[in-house]
Amino acid sequence: MVSFVRLFNRLAENKHYNHKKYWRMRKEVINKDSKVPKMIRFYYLYRMKKIEALNNAFIGTFMGVGTTFLEPPILPHALNGIVISSFAKIGKNCTIYHQVTIAQENNKAAEIGDNCLIGAGAKIIGEIKIGNNVKIGANAVVNKDVPDNCTVVGIDKIVKLNDKRVNMSLKDYWNNNL
Repeated sequence: MVSFVRLFNRLAENKHYNHKKYWRMRKEVINKDSKVPKMIRFYYLYRMKKIEALNNAFIGTFMGVGTTFLEPPILPHALNGIVISSFAKIGKNCTIYHQVTIAQENNKAAEIGDNCLIGAGAKIIGEIKIGNNVKIGANAVVNKDVPDNCTVVGIDKIVKLNDKRVNMSLKDYWNNNL
């Protein structure tokens, strides 16, 4: 009983996820031209999968090997339930909360700009472009391109554009601005 409590406390403290180490190992694992020996890269892959499992034993996490990050994202809730397609491209200084899904469609996925915030439970689906300085609200579903400096909530709904309150769908925005 004591060992179970100790194990539970260690998991609850989230000591297994070290942001810098995890992303350094990931960089070496996916780099085809890495100078690190293959056995060490396999060990890194093993460690990464162990870290993911310890943090998400029942939730599940997947970040495809082909996923491109211009720099490691900010993950306030560690790796909890984040699913990112292998074809996604994510810019600098992006914050990704838990339970976010960036899905692919026909082997193509979203390109996310710099300084973006993706709220908990948000779903980004298909080959779309998310502009710079975009905020995507919790549980939002985005399947159309999002312009720069927007706040998107619900299903493809813009509520803030260039620091001005608006109330329009992404479809209406693109129909009026093409």
